[in-house]
Amino acid sequence: MQRIKLSDTLELSRLVYGMWRLGDDSDTSAAHVAAKIHACLDQGITSFDQADIYGDYGAEAILGNALRANPGLRDRMEIVTKCDIVAPCGRYTDAKVKYYDTSRAHILKSVDTSLQEMAIDHIDLLLIHRPDPFMDHHETGAALDEVVASGKVRAVGVSNFRPWDWQLLQSAMKTPLVTNQIEISLGAIAPFTNGDLAFHQQHGHPVMAWSPLGGGALMAGNPPVGVVADEIGAQFGVDRAAVAVAFLLAHPAGILPVLGTNSLDRIKRISDALKVNLDREAWFRLYEAALGHEVP
Repeated sequence: MQRIKLSDTLELSRLVYGMWRLGDDSDTSAAHVAAKIHACLDQGITSFDQADIYGDYGAEAILGNALRANPGLRDRMEIVTKCDIVAPCGRYTDAKVKYYDTSRAHILKSVDTSLQEMAIDHIDLLLIHRPDPFMDHHETGAALDEVVASGKVRAVGVSNFRPWDWQLLQSAMKTPLVTNQIEISLGAIAPFTNGDLAFHQQHGHPVMAWSPLGGGALMAGNPPVGVVADEIGAQFGVDRAAVAVAFLLAHPAGILPVLGTNSLDRIKRISDALKVNLDREAWFRLYEAALGHEVP
């Protein structure tokens, strides 16, 4: 599988397995989680996306149990995780309100907690999960520089940032931000024209796409997008999910879709998207269906 270079020391697989639903599965045993990881690795998917808040702050520990039971797996994986959301659940049950915390103390504590929960000695990629309207960019930037210098984190980036949020934080950092994980799919096409994707494409920042299947909405029923995706999928012998992912892969910005499912069967078919070769006309057929009208 193609690999995308984010920095001189970090590459991710083009397709990334997302673990935000890991705790929703009826089976969260170490053996079952390891089976999901192996199903990914068998396809060349070596990158795994986590966040401290996933599973009400429980998903990292579920992954950690699997890695403790299968110590050889860690060396075959790149682990991405995120921090800065404090929600009144899990370890933050006493919080009176959901908020963002990009303070040095919170970032350092979050990194140490994630390392402990996942039973690893370093995080390959740490993302600030949401833009913080109360952020002191000098403090946040220095803290991210610090966790990289310490060796606990190999690279840093952000999630859900707009270009100006990125520029503000980067202006206070020595370490380059390497990616922005944003919502982008056939159900969320605004980044193609609102400047988000253009900004990162201009500067050569690979973008990670969360919810590339629109949270499953694109796959349900017979919306216009689904009808077109089914027609294209039939040409390549794949389902509409593979076509929706291929839509992102075809874009010249080099988007990395983050796909989350607890079904082993669906995990084994994630790489079906690589079988689809969309030309410009097919890409615009899907784009038009997503827009709901022809392009101007």
